[in-house]
Amino acid sequence: MARHLFKRNNGDMPVLVIGLGRFGYAVCASLVRQGHEVLAIDSDPVLVQRYADDFTHVVLADATDDDALEQLGVGDFEHAVVAIGNDIEASVLTTLSLAKAEVASIWARAVSHKHGEILNRVGAHRVVYPETSVGEQVAHAIVGGMSQYLEFEDGFTIARMTAPRETWNKTFDESGVRTKYGVTVVGLKRKGKDFVYAKPDTLVEPGDEFVVAGLTRKIETFCALTSE
Repeated sequence: MARHLFKRNNGDMPVLVIGLGRFGYAVCASLVRQGHEVLAIDSDPVLVQRYADDFTHVVLADATDDDALEQLGVGDFEHAVVAIGNDIEASVLTTLSLAKAEVASIWARAVSHKHGEILNRVGAHRVVYPETSVGEQVAHAIVGGMSQYLEFEDGFTIARMTAPRETWNKTFDESGVRTKYGVTVVGLKRKGKDFVYAKPDTLVEPGDEFVVAGLTRKIETFCALTSE
């Protein structure tokens, strides 16, 4: 049972990851780097054999089978990631099985918003859209001047961007970013220097990077200044 395989004396919680495609593998690898134990499950023997030595435990099993999951002790896990993508039926059934096992925190990957809605209905606590998120990141980096981009459901965005030319060699008080563009510069990062929180008298230099926050449309307008 998983409770015996993952009996630990420290606070690094083990995580269950189902699906060892590119997304699932990336999740597992990141968790291991952070010091967490992982139980990875996949129904493909080739993938199970390929990653057998990479993670704490890699098991060949059908995650849509309630009995198989019960034997693996999935109910003992607080966190689970359903990384199955293209097989929507398997993704939904697996999420449902984890919900029935009363896993406290279920993250599930979706390939479309309709897929995501179904996952939410059957018990997923958090649905992620990796392809959509990466696509948005690339689009904003190409034309919007954002190197990193995080949008919340209510239309609020936090972004990392290069300081636009009109702010160079001025303090934030002098450039009036908040008044002119309706965004908040949270902090500033200069190459080779520590991150600092933005103050009215903080002087901006060419090449500085900002962390900005505000409504998405206003952030997009402000970040577009970097291409001018």
